[in-house]
Amino acid sequence: MPVFGPISRADLIRYLRQLGFEGPYSGGKHQYMRRGDRTVRLPNPHQGDIGRELLARILKQAGVSREEWESL
Repeated sequence: MPVFGPISRADLIRYLRQLGFEGPYSGGKHQYMRRGDRTVRLPNPHQGDIGRELLARILKQAGVSREEWESL
């Protein structure tokens, strides 16, 4: 169960795949993942983790509720 908090980019990609997203694909300035007609942009890899606020924005873009995220 991923905690709703700081998470590494690799873990974010792994959990999004569990939710049915495919990728990441290269595109423009950011990579992205797709599920059906929904596209989620991924933050570029940096040394730190993805913070709680950015994770909330990514999950909103992905159409994933906090409860669904924490139940993985």
